Amino acid sequence: MRAHPVFADMPVTIFETMSGLARQHGAINLGQGFPDDQGPESLRRLAADALMTGSNQYAPSRGLAELRHAVVEHYGRLQGVPLTFDGVLITSGATEAIAASILAFVHPGDEVILFEPAYDAYRPLIERAGGMAVPVRLQLPQWRLTEDALEAVITPRTRMVVFNNPHNPTARAFDAGEVAALARVCVRHDLIALSDEVWEHVIFDGRRHRSLIAEPGMASRTLKIGSAGKMFGMTGWKIGFVCGDPALVDPVAKAHQFLTFATPPNLQSAVAVGLGWPEQTFVDMRAGLQRSRDRLAAGLSARGFVLTPSEGTYFLGVDLAASGIPLSDDGFCRRAVVEFGVAAIPLSAFVSDKAAGSVIRLCFAKADAVLDEAVERLGKAAHTLRASTAGR
Repeated sequence: MRAHPVFADMPVTIFETMSGLARQHGAINLGQGFPDDQGPESLRRLAADALMTGSNQYAPSRGLAELRHAVVEHYGRLQGVPLTFDGVLITSGATEAIAASILAFVHPGDEVILFEPAYDAYRPLIERAGGMAVPVRLQLPQWRLTEDALEAVITPRTRMVVFNNPHNPTARAFDAGEVAALARVCVRHDLIALSDEVWEHVIFDGRRHRSLIAEPGMASRTLKIGSAGKMFGMTGWKIGFVCGDPALVDPVAKAHQFLTFATPPNLQSAVAVGLGWPEQTFVDMRAGLQRSRDRLAAGLSARGFVLTPSEGTYFLGVDLAASGIPLSDDGFCRRAVVEFGVAAIPLSAFVSDKAAGSVIRLCFAKADAVLDEAVERLGKAAHTLRASTAGR
């Protein structure tokens, strides 16, 4: 039996590889992006109560009305994004939201622009829909998006741009000028924008999230993707949102009904309550993550590691070449997990040319003691690897 080549030829993901090695060697896992804690207790109790007292049958395919209204209110209040009830679809996670959006709009032969390093689900979803992923490479050390680089890859076949802000895996939060530049290109070339904004509440140092859908000319051409799992630190809940003009969201809803059809109603009920929390609640959540980021960054810097900017997400990058470590990112990660007991992710796994890279990604959404021990182990790794080079 022949599988589709997109999946038949696909290697095991780097997350599965590194997490498997972490389990095998008893390593600290700073590879996969999930918090150590279980998320807000009040939301978990609401979900548990809804499971016992509410419906356990199919929810409406487009989502519970209370949650769709809550999404409209939340984004209007906190981001000034004017949505309507008919312009909100609830999905089983943001990855399903992305898949349904791509299936709804990408035709065979269409070109879809990605910013690499890119979240690893984008490319196979585009290719399985018959599209062609066209990368725009973000460059160290600042990972900036430029209008010229975008214009250079536009062709008559360009259909869509997939934009991730804040950006996984680089941890950039694109600034007003970069977001405006992308909007100008989309308007100029009549492109659909799939704006993956799942990290919108995980943004640091006083920055405010800037949603692409709010840019001039973008309300009618942007599908804004959100994630309750990222908002509340409960990645296993898999509650996603697709938001935009109802004319854009409607085809996505039709694709969604043949993927998961509906999403667990008890989780939707709890998320609807959480979205109504005061803004300060979300400010406090990200302040806690920022403290963890700063703790890990200070420990690594003290041991001679050179870091890349971490402006959002759960992630912090380390530039191995700038840190004097003579290994590729993939080589370092494989030695670090086996010999030194820390799992990390190489950013070269998120680019299409597969050239050796020099940046690794670490997840800091962990307890202080876990981060401190990881710093000690990574410090030993750096000392050993630098010494081995000096002795040659």
